[in-house]
Amino acid sequence: MSEARADLAARVLALRDGGQVDEAFALALEGFGDEIGGFLAARLLDGERAADAFALFAEDTWRGLPGFRGEASLRTWLYVIARRAALRVLRESARAARDLPLSQASVVERMAAELHSATTRWRRTEVKDQLHALRAQLSDDERELLVLRVDRGLSWGEIASALELDEGDASERKRQHAALRKRFERLKEHIRELAAQQGLLS
Repeated sequence: MSEARADLAARVLALRDGGQVDEAFALALEGFGDEIGGFLAARLLDGERAADAFALFAEDTWRGLPGFRGEASLRTWLYVIARRAALRVLRESARAARDLPLSQASVVERMAAELHSATTRWRRTEVKDQLHALRAQLSDDERELLVLRVDRGLSWGEIASALELDEGDASERKRQHAALRKRFERLKEHIRELAAQQGLLS
């Protein structure tokens, strides 16, 4: 799976470097869109807000792709953009007008519709409803860490980069990664307590 992602990222950047930015953007959205959409749905717990965040994410990706310098992996960079989009949606009270060119707007609308459909399907069963309710009790930061580590399988270094915490020298980065691991251990304990309270654990 990681090789497939690396190959996809290489193809996106090859298109971008060849001056085919729109094609690179479309390939990035098609290749990573479902994953990012799922992250936003889990992060925001609301189909409409997740769709709004996805539209912002797509716009920011399209604008930022020409200047992407590769200091992190393309996948990690996309999570940084998605996280910033989610935070903007949480801060905004009204939906701002989106100014995407028509060629990108159609792709974004399709991906947002698929995200909404997938989110609706995900909520259908009773157990999944209970898990959804459990996740809803977590803080935004807890839910974000859970999705990045468990659902997406990012390494601690990738998570630190996605959360924009990965700064300083090697010893400082090591300390930040250790702090993230401790946060995650506390989160797992919190989830176990909530699950026990709701009768999800035998």
